[in-house]
Amino acid sequence: MNPATPEAARQLLADLGAPARLLRHAELVGEAAEALLAGFARLGISLRADYVRVGVVLHDAGKAVHRDELDVPGSAHEPEGERLLLERGASAEVARVCRSHARWRDLAQTLEELVIALADKLWKGARVAELEELVTARATLSTNRDRWELFTAFDSLFEEVASSAESRLSRSSSGEET
Repeated sequence: MNPATPEAARQLLADLGAPARLLRHAELVGEAAEALLAGFARLGISLRADYVRVGVVLHDAGKAVHRDELDVPGSAHEPEGERLLLERGASAEVARVCRSHARWRDLAQTLEELVIALADKLWKGARVAELEELVTARATLSTNRDRWELFTAFDSLFEEVASSAESRLSRSSSGEET
C-alpha cells in the first residue's frame, strides 16, 4: 500500500508496530511541518504538501524495529525503515524519506525532502544553519526568486516554528529527541 495521505501513513506506521512515543513524534514533527507548509504557501512557493505530510509521518518508521534509537543516537533505523516501507508497497520516493531526512548532507534532495528534514529539527527548536541554507538555495532555484529575499523570509519563518518548540516538547512523552 502506497500511503497517499497522512492518515494512511499513520495507519501504516501503527501496522509496523510503532510504539506510542514514535506515533507522538510523527505528530509533533507534523505540527512543525504544517507551520512550514503554511509559511511556504504565504511566500508563494509551491510544494507537494501531501508528500511532505506523508514523509513526516514515516521518516522514522525504522524505529518501530530499532526502538533503542528512540533513546540513543543511531542510524540503523534509516535503511530498515526504507526496507519496511518498500516491503509494504510504499513507493521508492516515499520510502526514501527514511534515509533522506537524516542524510540531507549526503543525498541529493528535493525541496520537499529538505522540508521534512527541517521539520524534524525545528519541532524541538533546533536551528541548523547548513540545512536552512540548503532549503533556501533549493527554493531559490525552484522559484527564480532573489536569494536574499527568501533568506530573510525563511529566517523569520524558521524562527517562528522553532520558537514554539517548548509547547511541542511539553507534549512529547519524554521531551527527548527521536
